[in-house]
Amino acid sequence: MPELPDLEVFAVNLEKRFKHKTLERLEVQVAKKLNVPEKELKETLEGHQLTAVKREGKTIQLHFGADSVLGLHLMLHGQLKLIEANDKIKYSIISFYFKAGDGFALSDFQKAATPTLNPAVSEVPDALSKEMNVAYLEKVLAKKKAPIKTVLMDQHIIRGIGNTYADEILWEARISPFSPAKAIPKSKVKELHQVIGKLLRKEIEQVSKMLPDELGGEIKDFLKIHGARIKESPTGKKILVEEIGGRKSYYTDEQQLYQ
Repeated sequence: MPELPDLEVFAVNLEKRFKHKTLERLEVQVAKKLNVPEKELKETLEGHQLTAVKREGKTIQLHFGADSVLGLHLMLHGQLKLIEANDKIKYSIISFYFKAGDGFALSDFQKAATPTLNPAVSEVPDALSKEMNVAYLEKVLAKKKAPIKTVLMDQHIIRGIGNTYADEILWEARISPFSPAKAIPKSKVKELHQVIGKLLRKEIEQVSKMLPDELGGEIKDFLKIHGARIKESPTGKKILVEEIGGRKSYYTDEQQLYQ
């Protein structure tokens, strides 16, 4: 599943390629995924310029004209694919054709990826937003008995952090993923906040260098502990694997368990 750094790069690359181009035709292959009738979606977007592409949490948002937004959630297996010439994209959910003669599609063999017209504006801060400050993090963690990893991944608390980067963040901060969120001392919460921003921004920069134009692909080269292929941390510690909330969690005994 693409995570925050991947989605940030895909959004930038989409904008570089399609910004200011006019959407000539929209084709919906899986209408049941829409939140509005297909006719309304086409009438709203066709004939309008793509003015911006942004990442919000785990979605990519396409801004058309003055005030129309189409959110794309890739879910587990969704992909963005360029349409060239008369390409037929397998498992398409929705396809965008621009007057310049090119386009792209959202595809998913599970048909789970979801386009949403004018999604509700979330009050939950994005992981890289200014609203996700130390004070906010201290406040929400102080109320939660759940393991810190579960809290970091809760999209109703912080938007954008998934399984992979929750592990990477917690290792970098040396906090056990099993630590109850409310047990983490304030000094450590401040460090955790710094790690979240620094690690995610660095990963975006690194992924961008390896995927300067692509709309798909997941770069795992820079991960330090998350993944079955990694046996030791950069510090030489054995990587341990256990499930938290049904998801595999990778960690080492360097990480402090707060109770």
